[in-house]
Amino acid sequence: MTLLGARHDAGNAWSRLAPGATPSSGAVPSRRAISGAWSPQDGPGDRLFAEVGPLQLESGDTLEEVTLAYETWGELDPDASNAVLVLHALTGDSHVRGPAGAAHPSPGWWETMVGPGLPLDTDRYFVIAPNVLGGCQGSTGPSTPRSAEPGARPWGSRFPRLTIRDQVLAERALRQQLGIGHWALVVGGSMGGMRAVEWAVSYPEEVERLVVIAASARASADQIAWNSAQIASIRADAAFHGGDYYDHPSGRGPRQGLGAARRIAHTTYRTAEELESRFSNRPQDSEDPLRGDGRHQVTSYLDHHADKLSRRFDANSYLVLVQSMNTHDVGRGRGGVAAALERVRARSLIVAIDSDRLFPPHLVAELAEHIPGARWELATSPIGHDAFLVAHHDLDKWISELMDR
Repeated sequence: MTLLGARHDAGNAWSRLAPGATPSSGAVPSRRAISGAWSPQDGPGDRLFAEVGPLQLESGDTLEEVTLAYETWGELDPDASNAVLVLHALTGDSHVRGPAGAAHPSPGWWETMVGPGLPLDTDRYFVIAPNVLGGCQGSTGPSTPRSAEPGARPWGSRFPRLTIRDQVLAERALRQQLGIGHWALVVGGSMGGMRAVEWAVSYPEEVERLVVIAASARASADQIAWNSAQIASIRADAAFHGGDYYDHPSGRGPRQGLGAARRIAHTTYRTAEELESRFSNRPQDSEDPLRGDGRHQVTSYLDHHADKLSRRFDANSYLVLVQSMNTHDVGRGRGGVAAALERVRARSLIVAIDSDRLFPPHLVAELAEHIPGARWELATSPIGHDAFLVAHHDLDKWISELMDR
């Protein structure tokens, strides 16, 4: 078993600011050319930080200390019985609600679901959203320093491989540190749904209700294939430098490779029909694709999403998280998927999206087939996998009904 450093907390991170610098003084101009990871120079924003290590990983390695960044809404009841855990997807973070700003590169990603009077009513529930272990928005990951010592280098290529179970173990340590005995609800979509079902299988007595949206009990060959193409895109970028690009003399990170990965991924998040209805084969504004350098509208659309992600995410974190998704399998070491899912005791809602080509309904249905008493629903949407992120009346209703049970 290998013991892997190190301490990474808000206090230590702040101490590495240059003398006289403050969070409001702004980041080094070239930093975003290297990585879109959060930095203490950005300010904490709405984040809180918890030291939850040491953490023994499935691989046998141990992260000596682990920090999770998280955000909360609402008030915890005296008996801590109203806590809800919201788990984000691959490129999400803890910022479920709230405006964008220096500390939060994007506005809240589920503001239609979490808030006063909404299905996850913050007048009734204490909602917690952590940034996943291995992420890049405040939690321990490849872009965070490996040591608490001043001038310590980021983990980079030395960051260990993680599994979904490792990430859930870190979140469980957060629950324990916050004095919460069990979750009134664990909910997630896509990669967050993978973690949600792993929660309910690993710790069935700690999850009262479960909502899994557009996720599965295991990774499929199709998902692994698409993810493998994204991984190769990042590694092929000349600025990747084997994952040790944060302090490379070139001052550049693999933004092009990360952008290519995003283009691939985003295409799987939408449907061919939606792309055709929105863009067809029309050129972008006055550009002429026949000239060779002009773009189609759909190309411009993907370029926009590629650039947007490269400004707020880290390529190494993308690799770590995609690889954790590839190895996701609740049945590993538990006698198979069916046997594992039969361990779930939570009142469960399983939702698939009828047009989802990344997590097709038949794959999601495996959860409902084997989780005892699970409710199965099929949401209708023309846009595909990303529909779990947008307002959907039926989803609101289904979750509200579960919360009232």
